[in-house]
Amino acid sequence: MEVGIVGLGKMGGNMALRLIRGGHQVLANDLDPEAKAHLEEQGGRTVSDLEDLVSALEKPRVAWLMLPAGKITESVVDEILPLLDPGDILVDGANSFWKDSRRRAAKAAELSVDYVDCGVSGGVWGLESGYNLMLGGSEEAIGELVPLLETLSPEGGYLRTGGSGSGHFVKMIHNGIEYGLMQAYGEGFEAMASYPHGEIDLPAVARLWMKGSVVRSWLLELGLLALEQDPRLEDIRGYVEDSGMGRWTVDFAVEHAVPMHAITSALYARFASRQPNGFAARMAAALRKEFGGHAIVAMDTPAEDMVSQDDPGDEAMDEVERSG
Repeated sequence: MEVGIVGLGKMGGNMALRLIRGGHQVLANDLDPEAKAHLEEQGGRTVSDLEDLVSALEKPRVAWLMLPAGKITESVVDEILPLLDPGDILVDGANSFWKDSRRRAAKAAELSVDYVDCGVSGGVWGLESGYNLMLGGSEEAIGELVPLLETLSPEGGYLRTGGSGSGHFVKMIHNGIEYGLMQAYGEGFEAMASYPHGEIDLPAVARLWMKGSVVRSWLLELGLLALEQDPRLEDIRGYVEDSGMGRWTVDFAVEHAVPMHAITSALYARFASRQPNGFAARMAAALRKEFGGHAIVAMDTPAEDMVSQDDPGDEAMDEVERSG
């Protein structure tokens, strides 16, 4: 099957290669000449712009966008839609906001172009392992894409989730759950790293849990890879960005009164990771000093000396545990 791909980044480039390996004809465009040259070396064809891409594709066309969500995707959608003909299919594989996808689908429908929003999961491993695909759009349009979907995904790895917007909505929730899982693993392994009666072998525990444990997962497997390289993650700064889909998930929860304790907490933990000496914590320390005369830790205090005078210590905590 023939497909035109716009965007040959980490995801789009590998998806194009997987399709070529699966026997499909791939025509692509990207701003990076090296990405285009690499695709050509692997058997793909490239063009210089969107107009050439659309002209070169046989009708009915399938154009698949793998671009950063937001303004870039919006501008390319606006540019390519007038070039397409009725019956063509435009797929958006970015992490686009689901309401934007519904709006774009309605705009495409005015031109009798089928718009499919496709949430893609699999990361850099997708080239070899396949991609998990969540698709929103008409049954007819998604049915036309089946040869591509079967090549891109492992067996059972794609699903029509519903009408326009549902694919990106399900991907948004997927990423929100991912936030919560990552935070839970991080907190659990931090507790084990803090065990006071000997050093626990964290890679060994992760390896153990992959063998039948109820918390085994691909994320844990990836965590094991990281721990095997750096068992205490001493070379990594605990600064965690968020892609935006976690925020959208929490926004949806607030808008529709859906309780999301774990996902919301995980999102806020990412914010906190980027504020190692945040104002809120400094304010709380200042308030304790003002109302109770509690000691504060000065900015120039060495890390090893950062033990609060209010800390009850191990002996006091042992007494609390005994009395409790």
